[in-house]
Amino acid sequence: MRSPFILTKAIFLLLFVLALMPVRSEEPMNVLVIQTDEHNFRTLGCYRDLMPDDQAFVWGKGVKVDTPNIDWIAKDGAICDRYYATSPVCTPSRAALISGLYPQNAGAINNNIPLNDGVNTFAHVLKDSGYVTGYAGKWHLAGSAKPGWKPKKNFGFTDNRFMFNRGHWKKLEIGPKGPRIGAVKDGKPTYSLAGADQKTFTTDFLFDRTIDFIRTNKNKPFCYMVAIPDPHGPNTVRAPYDTMFDPATFSQPASALAKGKDLPSFQRVMKDRFNARQMALYFGMVKCIDDNVGRILKALREENILDRTLIIFTSDHGDMCGELGRHNKGIPCEGSARIPFLIRAPGLIEPGTVVRESLGTVDFKPTLLGLLGVDSEETVEGRNATTLLRTGKAPDSWEDVTFVRIGNAENKGKAWFGAFSRKYKLILSGSDRAGFFDLENDPNELRNSIALPEHREKIRSLARALKKYGKKHKDPLMELNAIRSDLKWAIEGTGPYGPAPR
Repeated sequence: MRSPFILTKAIFLLLFVLALMPVRSEEPMNVLVIQTDEHNFRTLGCYRDLMPDDQAFVWGKGVKVDTPNIDWIAKDGAICDRYYATSPVCTPSRAALISGLYPQNAGAINNNIPLNDGVNTFAHVLKDSGYVTGYAGKWHLAGSAKPGWKPKKNFGFTDNRFMFNRGHWKKLEIGPKGPRIGAVKDGKPTYSLAGADQKTFTTDFLFDRTIDFIRTNKNKPFCYMVAIPDPHGPNTVRAPYDTMFDPATFSQPASALAKGKDLPSFQRVMKDRFNARQMALYFGMVKCIDDNVGRILKALREENILDRTLIIFTSDHGDMCGELGRHNKGIPCEGSARIPFLIRAPGLIEPGTVVRESLGTVDFKPTLLGLLGVDSEETVEGRNATTLLRTGKAPDSWEDVTFVRIGNAENKGKAWFGAFSRKYKLILSGSDRAGFFDLENDPNELRNSIALPEHREKIRSLARALKKYGKKHKDPLMELNAIRSDLKWAIEGTGPYGPAPR
């Protein structure tokens, strides 16, 4: 039996050694942001799981893309069911996401308009907090340059060698002077596949660069964003994804065959021809993205950093993909404005969390920094949704309304803004009648319920929120007489709705 003196001496020596050891604080969590372009949320299994079959399989019964890797991010983290592009076109949506500002205040209010010089992004904040930062893929915040490799202003993304400003290139390669477009005709870069393979097809190429960055910086806190230009058109994809889905199994969405009732022009059912072959290739692009997400997850596991890496999967806006007989984006309909948003943050977010409240890309920056516990004194206009993600419940002060907008006062023909909640949308336009949609009872948005008295108080509530937003955040659409008139009726009016003169 040891004497008390020997035990006391041993304990003293142990405490002395421990006192000399450096105190190591908890390692910061890495950040990986994966952004796609023009991505319809219904193509992801994790979103289909939240919907009835008629909404999950709009292109035919059982017609789907299996996306197990993207779905895993949702299952092991959180899925935001009603996440909206703050402006459902490329430049303003991307500006809102990286800045936490509404597009009109970030400068990039329309496509091909550069981000204001003074804007601080989430990358700036993380870089100043000791993170190694980088970006690969489509940027679309440096004006009209196309492709515009490595923009001079990197906005906090220090390693931007593989950042290009614009274009939906299908083949990339590394030349003697750095990255370049791999398909060229008459000396000019083209969107041709030109024999692209698993090393040069743009999606594969950009994920390769991401994996390189991860392996190089695995021992440092890093923040990397990869912005894939697919599944935006042109709808072409390398083998074997180009023949993976049979066009014969696809059918036109049922909403394209409906008449609709009292719809504003920006939501009216159109008669665009449905192209099953194009949809099969769109699915192929999504499948290629999912397989590459699997490669990213594998690399993070191999480097033993998966559980200290916060992963976000999202898009800049959606694509109607034939719903309401329409294609592409730029309108307030779900297919255009509602986007995927999945986030996995081990130790911060419980696996299987589903957030039902509405959110937007402008909320991204404050929420990311809030989750990481990174202090920032910068002014942001988005909301910090950390409590929603960490608990699955909204704080008492939370208002379930997200503001979505497009255009400016000078081009009122294409200008609109709206207040979106989990269940309802109020949309005011500079060129057409107001719209109110009950998403729970009319998920295809085929009935404009602006004139129904049973919705009067909900319309009034959303209109008040929209007016408050417009004044606080200086939205130029508040200057349009038609919008002011409709807003006044929505808040104060007691009689039936009548569209203001346009």
